[in-house]
Amino acid sequence: MEHVGQTVTLAGFLENFREVGASLGFAVLRDFYGTTQVVAETEEMVKTIKALNKESTIQVTGVVRERDSKNPKLPTGDIEVVPEKIEVLGRCRHNELPFPINRSREADESARLKYRYLDLRNPEVKNNIVLRCQVVSALRQAMTAHGFMEITTPILTASSPEGARDYLVPSRKHPGKFYALPQAPQQFKQLLMASGFDKYFQIAPCFRDEDARGDRSPGEFYQLDMEMAFADQEDVFTVLEDVLPPIFAKYGKYDTASSAPFKRIPYLEAMETYGSDKPDLRIDLTAQDATEALGACGFGPFEGNTVKAVKVTGFSATRKQIDKLCADVEVQSGGKVYWFRYDENGEIVGGIAKFVQPIKDAVVAALGLEKGTFVGLTAGKKLSAQKTAGVLIKMLAPLCPDHFHKETYEFCWIVDFPMYEIGEESGELEFCHNPFSMPNGGLEVLKKAAAGEVDPLSITAFQYDLVCNGVELSSGAVRNHDPEIMIEAFQLVRLGEDDVKSKFPAMYNAFTYGAPPHAGIAPGVDRMVMLLAGEDSIREIIPFPMNKNAQDLMMNAPSFVTQKQLDELNIVCTKKEEETAE
Repeated sequence: MEHVGQTVTLAGFLENFREVGASLGFAVLRDFYGTTQVVAETEEMVKTIKALNKESTIQVTGVVRERDSKNPKLPTGDIEVVPEKIEVLGRCRHNELPFPINRSREADESARLKYRYLDLRNPEVKNNIVLRCQVVSALRQAMTAHGFMEITTPILTASSPEGARDYLVPSRKHPGKFYALPQAPQQFKQLLMASGFDKYFQIAPCFRDEDARGDRSPGEFYQLDMEMAFADQEDVFTVLEDVLPPIFAKYGKYDTASSAPFKRIPYLEAMETYGSDKPDLRIDLTAQDATEALGACGFGPFEGNTVKAVKVTGFSATRKQIDKLCADVEVQSGGKVYWFRYDENGEIVGGIAKFVQPIKDAVVAALGLEKGTFVGLTAGKKLSAQKTAGVLIKMLAPLCPDHFHKETYEFCWIVDFPMYEIGEESGELEFCHNPFSMPNGGLEVLKKAAAGEVDPLSITAFQYDLVCNGVELSSGAVRNHDPEIMIEAFQLVRLGEDDVKSKFPAMYNAFTYGAPPHAGIAPGVDRMVMLLAGEDSIREIIPFPMNKNAQDLMMNAPSFVTQKQLDELNIVCTKKEEETAE
């Protein structure tokens, strides 16, 4: 209202025009900051605006006045502009748009990605990118305030086994050799610690040739990469427990977040209690072992298997709703859910009640059941039963509002991950996650494992995951900085000193010159912003995302290149997409 009576100049996109008569019309001008009503009150002005297609870029000079009929839903709803001059800055030459701008999120995803520059004009979409910018800025300020230096690391580097496929870049000057885009700055940040820098961070681009998921974009993603020298697990936890909660509380959809210290849950306990190493602590449901109570009840799927129980009070679903719940869990987990109810009369009813009723008192006592409790059950090999129970907990939560405290950000640390596992394909001992994590017990426990005195599968690592609301934000670890411990760790998976030297020459050699102990972590920026914005798909918070097939429909990437380019790079294409398409 303070601008009423002033002459102003506004520039933006013509969102809409409603003609009332030959000399009266109402236009909506949209710029980066919002919308303003423009009232054309002469025949000339009406003709000028009417001749333009929607989304043309225009500049309006005119007088601000108070509106007769105010719109309280708009920040500018109390005023309007009467134009004296309209200049066309960029004419939209299309009578029809691919989709209505303000309803672009309802359009087919392929159309949104192909015309992303139009999709981003939608204020809802634009606001996610603004949020991303604000969060990245806040992260930078917070890390700098904690004494971290922002250091950029190379994008063109050597191929390294990080667990996903590399994006390779051919070298023109070195025929037959390739650079790789970094899957993470892991080795470089550890080398910085060996170089004498004690606190490093960057908003790091990472590149992995892997399939898309709702919380993972194919190709490129960003993380808050950090590393600390002369540090242990507690030092890393202290930094992030101070940095993240204020940012989540300020910029998030919910205005509360966990305060330090975050809950710490050993990996095995997380799987046993929550059926997941990414528990959502907003849900107060847990799984408990029911193998002893129900394993011999005579129900076939329970015999010889682990049985997990999830009990819920106040869950008054119909049989149809329960059947749908069980079917949905099976689709997501691959495991079946069984159930019964301990009703208000103290009877076992529904589902597999006939197998439970004969041992009712023992089951009620073993599971600590109260009257009016629904019990969901999973069975199978231990890990399978646990994971199915975890999916059941997750899917029960929206149906049980008393057990789901949704409007907050709940952080936790998952700690003590196994150092080794038996590979599904190889059937042999392999690293479970990061091969450069420091084992609990150090060199001594590795030597005992090599001598057969300790089961390698019992060795845990100083490795940790940061989880928020059931989403894994990052993995981190105390690094194995001692070459002797490193060699011993690799020998257990049948890799000798020569293998380590050849695969990781820079890091191994640097450590032989006396590296300090160091630890780090790298929370995913994309996932953080996705949580803060309350979005289900990570593509909603990336300015120019690829589709699920790792294609940029707007830029038509990847694309074929000329034969001349291939010849310069000494590359021969043996197959092209058309030949392999199904």
